[in-house]
Amino acid sequence: MMLDKKDIKILNELKKNGRETTKNIAKKVNLPRATVHDRIQRMVERGIIKQFTVKTDYKKIDLPTTVFVFLSITPNNVTHQDLAKKISKLPGVYEVYMVTGEYDLLVKVRGESIESIGDIVIDKLRQLEGVGKSFTSACFRTIKEEI
Repeated sequence: MMLDKKDIKILNELKKNGRETTKNIAKKVNLPRATVHDRIQRMVERGIIKQFTVKTDYKKIDLPTTVFVFLSITPNNVTHQDLAKKISKLPGVYEVYMVTGEYDLLVKVRGESIESIGDIVIDKLRQLEGVGKSFTSACFRTIKEEI
């Protein structure tokens, strides 16, 4: 599923503004509108573009605090994959990654305060069967974040 330079330019424009019209994207990337439309459709059909979404300003919706929680998994009847899926469904959890190193999972959690996130980590995450030790790191400021 190779992308050429034209596809990458179109993707970059969609990342900047997913609501941009094909006409405006065509102008910016110097391609005919129909070509841009067809290329976007092909990328959707091939699964390169999974969905069109919004980028939220979390401060404006009272979720200004972000932490990253590293979790190790204890060997028992729960698989890494099943535990990761269970964690991904918890309120306040925004991203879950299976990682290498000392910890097995990296979880991004958002909340209205460090205390509210503490409730999620202590009362929800750490209580799940299969969760071993954890390490939580608060985020001071987000410099770059993609959706």
